[in-house]
Amino acid sequence: MKESKLYTAGARRLQDRFDSRRIADRLEQKVLVAKFSDTHREFIETAPMFFLATADAEGRPDVSYKGGLPGFVRVTGPSELAFPDYNGNGMFKSLGSLAENSNVGLLFIRWGEKPKRLRVQGHATIDENDPLMPQFERSQLIVRVKAERIFDNCPRYIHHLEILSYSPYTPGPGRESPIPEWKRNPLFRDALPSRDLEVLTSEENNWEGRSPPGNKV
Repeated sequence: MKESKLYTAGARRLQDRFDSRRIADRLEQKVLVAKFSDTHREFIETAPMFFLATADAEGRPDVSYKGGLPGFVRVTGPSELAFPDYNGNGMFKSLGSLAENSNVGLLFIRWGEKPKRLRVQGHATIDENDPLMPQFERSQLIVRVKAERIFDNCPRYIHHLEILSYSPYTPGPGRESPIPEWKRNPLFRDALPSRDLEVLTSEENNWEGRSPPGNKV
């Protein structure tokens, strides 16, 4: 029998312990693919968020929430997707790991009456001169993921949640992204990147003597 590329030895031991090896193999045979379908594309390109799992050079894992307006993730090839990196807290935990270890996992979730989830595993690259840069307003970098494993997951444990509105901080055409409140805090202000300081200074000058927004973390 051809050995699975999806399951580790640890997964196999647990499958045997709980008598799930047969169904695990069937799912791999019937669900696992290496190319995006039209259904995958529609799901991914209408998603307003996903979770990005990375690991650094020493294998220490991290996971990050990535949000944007629908369309901020695009399927750019039969087995490739791309998304922008927006201005954040400047820690670059996820992208820093990608620079050392290209292995990534992405989890897309659709909440609501018809829940759905999709996993994508592959290798990522980062490019600040990517031709997609002009298409994503205020993007810092573009991340491209070459997918090796794409598979739908059972959605039965996804809670019924509804998106009431998109974050006002999300970049998009015709949208002004305000400075987050924590960047106004004196604890952090003198350490901010110059572009954030410029925006804050310009904003405060426009207040013309009025009280500026509070210093919340």
